[in-house]
Amino acid sequence: MQFAVNSPPHAEPAALVELAVAAERAGWDAFFLWDHIVVDRKGVEIVDPWVTLGAVAARTTRIRLGTCVTPLARRRPQKIARETVTLDRLSGGRLVLGVGLGVPDDEYTTFGEDADPRVLAARLDEALAVVAGLWSGEPFEHHGVNFHVERVRFLPAPVQQPRPSVWVACMLPYRGALARASRWDGVVPLKVDSQRGIEFLVPDDVASIVADVRARRGSLDGFDVVVNAGPPPTASVADYEAAGATWWMVSMGEFPGWLDELRAVVDAGPPR
Repeated sequence: MQFAVNSPPHAEPAALVELAVAAERAGWDAFFLWDHIVVDRKGVEIVDPWVTLGAVAARTTRIRLGTCVTPLARRRPQKIARETVTLDRLSGGRLVLGVGLGVPDDEYTTFGEDADPRVLAARLDEALAVVAGLWSGEPFEHHGVNFHVERVRFLPAPVQQPRPSVWVACMLPYRGALARASRWDGVVPLKVDSQRGIEFLVPDDVASIVADVRARRGSLDGFDVVVNAGPPPTASVADYEAAGATWWMVSMGEFPGWLDELRAVVDAGPPR
């Protein structure tokens, strides 16, 4: 089991950089930032994750870093390819790219874009194909429904070969995103109940996900299952690991004092 910190972007960028530095010092294995443009239209403070992670890369040496998650459907894949390769090289090969459809709808509708999940899913799948093709460093072209790339070679290539890891967010009980995740390198699952809203996973949920992915891939070699277990956790680290989780992630909601509370969790170190 490895241990990650997944921080909201609602703070001064310098404070988030210091949080990442503290996470590396305390023994955490990864530091991620949420990727938002708008969470509502009332003026919530948000910093750009990629600029901030560039500073994190320059101040750290070991901890893995990335976004969890980037709504790739609202991004130009060629721009993401450039940003992620730059971060992977700047960090010496420590990038993880987390992707998903993105919430809330305001992320899209504020700027006149369609927030239909079916439209976003199609754009996400196609954008991932483009990003991976550009990451290859080899001549690449693509002519799809949403994106067109004339034959081009993107250099330099990432440090990580054949490419950086891609984790895909999914929301149980819906299985479409789990099928998408099984084609890549990891899954970041939550679950939703029509009455209770977002819930944290229990070990039985993890075991079900692992069985589903194994059936689709034939093996879980090189595949990560990332668990956000609470707070407070609904079971022990050992229980989640026995069910097949490979990463334990801590995060924090957006409320007054969240940064201080998350810093205290970070400073205490991972629950190894």
